[in-house]
Amino acid sequence: MNISVSLKQGRVPVTVIGLDGRLDGQNYQELISKGQELFNSGVRDVLLDLTNLSYISSAGMVAFHNIALLLRGETPPSPDQGWSAYRSMGRSSTESGTQEHFKLFNPQTEVNHILDMVGFNTIFNIYTDLDEAVNSF
Repeated sequence: MNISVSLKQGRVPVTVIGLDGRLDGQNYQELISKGQELFNSGVRDVLLDLTNLSYISSAGMVAFHNIALLLRGETPPSPDQGWSAYRSMGRSSTESGTQEHFKLFNPQTEVNHILDMVGFNTIFNIYTDLDEAVNSF
């Protein structure tokens, strides 16, 4: 998987993280590290561009959840905790509602199906229009 970062200006600066390839147990920690790096540099609004993401596993969903928690000012569970980190996604996500500072853009059909299946479409706003997505922050 390749990760790219760009900046779009809406009402606030929005950092766009582009994912290209497959997001799974082999590389999800790279995305978590990139999210932590960006957060440490002051980034607070992230749009995750899924246009070129062809596959996401449960580990990839843990990465999404980790970044969302960071942007909400919370300490995410360690991904090394395995299934307990995965199970915490449902509890903390449903308690807090839709994420304001972490949104998804243009998932492919297969990725969108997985997001729907696990309920991420109810906690993450998903956009197909880039300008609308950027201006939603």
